[in-house]
Amino acid sequence: MTTPSDWHKADIIAALHKKGTSLAALSREANLASSTLANALTRPWARGELMIARALELPASQIWPSRYFDEKDRELKRVMRKPVN
Repeated sequence: MTTPSDWHKADIIAALHKKGTSLAALSREANLASSTLANALTRPWARGELMIARALELPASQIWPSRYFDEKDRELKRVMRKPVN
């Protein structure tokens, strides 16, 4: 089975805008620098992915399937050093 492709970063940003928020706003709400969550768009960061996914009311694995499933569609273990509130 082929893993679905990850959302394009422009689609993620557009979905956040449709929800009335932005990456910068989510970053500031989490007491992070305003550009910090943008890192999750280009590289794996479980905590950032979860914050974005919660704002979109979707599982992070739906937005970034390549980060959560291997090529045989088995779930990958993700570790978060600091939990999301």
